[in-house]
Amino acid sequence: MKKHFLRFSIAIFTFICLSVSLNAQAVGSYAITNADVVLVSGPTISNATVVIRDGLIEAVGRNISVPADAKVFDGRGLTVYPGFFDTNTDLGIQKTPPTRGQNNQNQPQSNSNYPESLRPEQTAAEKLKAGEAQFAAQRSNGFTTVLTVEDAGIFEGQSAVINLAGDSVSSMIIRSPFAQHVAFRTERGGVYPTSLMGTFAALRQMFLDAKRLDEIQKIYAKDPRGMKRPEKDSSLEALLPIINGQMPIVFNANTEREIIRVVDLAKEFNLRAIISGGLEAGKIANRLKAQNIPVLLSVNFPKRTLTENKEADSESLETLRLRVEVPKTAAKLKQAGVKFAFQSGELKSINDFLKNVKETTENGLSKTDAVRAMTLDAAEILGVNNQLGSIEKGKIANLVVMKGDLFAENKTITHVFIDGKVFEMPKKPEKKPGDEGNTDTSGTTEQVGGTWTLNIEATGQTFEAQLVLNQQGNVLTGNLNSTILGSAPIKNGQINGNKFSYDVTISIGGEERELSFSGTVSGNKMEGQISAAEIPATFTGTKNP
Repeated sequence: MKKHFLRFSIAIFTFICLSVSLNAQAVGSYAITNADVVLVSGPTISNATVVIRDGLIEAVGRNISVPADAKVFDGRGLTVYPGFFDTNTDLGIQKTPPTRGQNNQNQPQSNSNYPESLRPEQTAAEKLKAGEAQFAAQRSNGFTTVLTVEDAGIFEGQSAVINLAGDSVSSMIIRSPFAQHVAFRTERGGVYPTSLMGTFAALRQMFLDAKRLDEIQKIYAKDPRGMKRPEKDSSLEALLPIINGQMPIVFNANTEREIIRVVDLAKEFNLRAIISGGLEAGKIANRLKAQNIPVLLSVNFPKRTLTENKEADSESLETLRLRVEVPKTAAKLKQAGVKFAFQSGELKSINDFLKNVKETTENGLSKTDAVRAMTLDAAEILGVNNQLGSIEKGKIANLVVMKGDLFAENKTITHVFIDGKVFEMPKKPEKKPGDEGNTDTSGTTEQVGGTWTLNIEATGQTFEAQLVLNQQGNVLTGNLNSTILGSAPIKNGQINGNKFSYDVTISIGGEERELSFSGTVSGNKMEGQISAAEIPATFTGTKNP
């Protein structure tokens, strides 16, 4: 039975992902004309043209000649931005099951003298998997580039900066490695370290061990005669670029206390530290500025999770304060002159990223600085600003074409370019006057309130779902429930005459996807299609007695 459900899940996942990725077109020559172009590195240019050739920006500005071989996109009423960055993810990383405590002869042997969670030699590039479909949700929200690293261990390994397109791992990678990553975790089962204090002590000791190894290796290299050969240790050797200032080290730290510990550690060992998370970084912004420590600021803001039940315990003053103060952190960092970029911070839905960035603009950060934090500032922190982050001649053609204000709910991303490859976003049906509300615009409206059993067919697989509809005039609310899709409330529900439509947001593989249902109803029967873009699935339904 579990295998049966798994096949259904894979079928739906494939349907959703391919529906977006198959709208991609090959790299070629393109021109976006008559658009507002947000350079980021300079003032916005209105009524401008951007020419793209062979994956690069060939020209940008007014009065630009459009090449004869270019496919032209009319940008009237549209705005072009540099592609957005998410500066801390595990996107594209193949998850590997833990092997700790197992004597598996097939596992590669390591010359590290440290526990598995304290091995910084692991690299994200070695665990990346190619394939554009896995990044569909990010692209549909305007993201073109991410920093990715495996979310496991105390030393999470060496990260990579990747573009969210490409048929091979090598075509995705922009920079690898970028930095070493550290999370303040503990070990289980009696394996050291078992406490956060122990974790911090273990990190400090490994830095001391690495410094000593570095000194011994330099002495040995100068004159090895009469000296015992230094022992090889892959974990300590991976730390040598860190202690020598050749590679940044990213610490996942959110509380004021954690961040202070990182700042002190960075000062002690002269590390090129970066704070990731940084929810309370505004409290010590001046120290971060003094030590030139940038922040990859999480937009996974704390939200109220308690129920509205009158008998539920009220939130503590500290929790209330945190929810109020965290959205102000970006403005505090900007005011102190601390370089920062935004990251999703394990948001449940990437659709909330821009909404939460907008919240920072309502708490003191200018919209211009918010855009810069998602683009050029992110590129500068990640060391790829000569390639990405702004719309300039010669840079990689990572672009987002948008209708409407970036931070408005009704904005529409029409196209995304990554490495000059264009992805056309699915068009949502436009709502006409009278579609919402209680006015029937199509004659007698069918009554669909009640419980329906749906049979959904997608990519050759069929499964059952239960649809509960509540109807008030032309407005539909309710829930869709199934073993495959889970449970989700319907949104934007409406019926006119015998035609209905609604949307649901489902979660597959940790990613949230929106499905649009539309169809017709006659008595106790309904039929229609589900669309994530251009490739439909179909459904039929019967109303339960």
